[in-house]
Amino acid sequence: MNRMQSMPLWTWLVPVLSIGLLVAATFAGVGILLGSLCGAALIAAVIAAVHHAEVVAHRVGEPLGTLILALAVTAIETALILSMMIAGGEEMATLPRDAIYSAVMIICTGVVGICLLLGGLAHREQTFRVEGAGAGLAALIVMAALTLVLPVFTTSTTAGTYSTAQLGFVAVASATLWAIFVFIQTISHRDYFIPENDASDPDAHAEPPTNRQAWASFGLLFLSLVAVVGLAKMLSPAIEGAVEKANAPRIVVGIVIAALVLLPEAWAATRAARANRLQGSMNLAIGSALACIGLTVPIVVLAAIVLKLPLVLGLEPKDMGLLILTFLVSAVTLGTGRTYMMQGAIHLVMFATFLFLALVP
Repeated sequence: MNRMQSMPLWTWLVPVLSIGLLVAATFAGVGILLGSLCGAALIAAVIAAVHHAEVVAHRVGEPLGTLILALAVTAIETALILSMMIAGGEEMATLPRDAIYSAVMIICTGVVGICLLLGGLAHREQTFRVEGAGAGLAALIVMAALTLVLPVFTTSTTAGTYSTAQLGFVAVASATLWAIFVFIQTISHRDYFIPENDASDPDAHAEPPTNRQAWASFGLLFLSLVAVVGLAKMLSPAIEGAVEKANAPRIVVGIVIAALVLLPEAWAATRAARANRLQGSMNLAIGSALACIGLTVPIVVLAAIVLKLPLVLGLEPKDMGLLILTFLVSAVTLGTGRTYMMQGAIHLVMFATFLFLALVP
């Protein structure tokens, strides 16, 4: 994380330009040129949002820092999902399921895999606190099962869906588990999640930003999130059209959303692993996956009930099998608190399998 005393030019210019492009697209429409510029601005705004979240996070310290970063990423993902659901109607009924499933798979196989592989190559073996990671993984397994697996087996409604009462229960249960995990992470068992800083990592010892810088980043974070939501809503028809033209399965839309949102966070986690701070990588990965369900599901459920939007949460059999396999392997990987490159390679093979089966179901 770059903690320069003066704010880099791009960190405030990107949110401002993104808002400008959003206003232009609102009045002029999204053509080829303006659409391309809006797409680039969307990606840049996501990166800017995560940067400012990191600045605020560095001010408050660990493990609150990774919590703030996870919250910012989840806010972006939730906003993208809701904007596309409202615009797409029944055709977007499976989008929350696809986006949440994709986010969990990208984090648990892709992000964790690349962190373990690169960390193992650089340092041979790495360690982290299994007490924190194990509790987070257990909560994630329960939340994923409630959200993505059980709808296939319930009988109150058609397969893959929940009744209103069941949706309410799952939303409350997910939010409760997430809140308890946050309490454990930040208050009652905070030491389980504090990384051991490496002397060779300049970011680990950088001076925290001033209160003024932190508040400025907070304001620019909010501006970036507004730009992301607005630009995503503008570009959603183009994204859907591109997927249809390519004859790709609809889950690809969910993968695009999850990958776009998680890319900057994956970069931060990878940097931490290479700096021999695997604990920070695990905090980011598990915390983001938990926030993805614990925050996204309640908000999406509330919107679906209030706005009467169709919502399908149950996974297809092949996706369910791959999710179960991912959790089994993750339990082995996170069960000892010690990792090396072989475990990273295994997770990356599962990630490649997830992408391949999404495109060739």
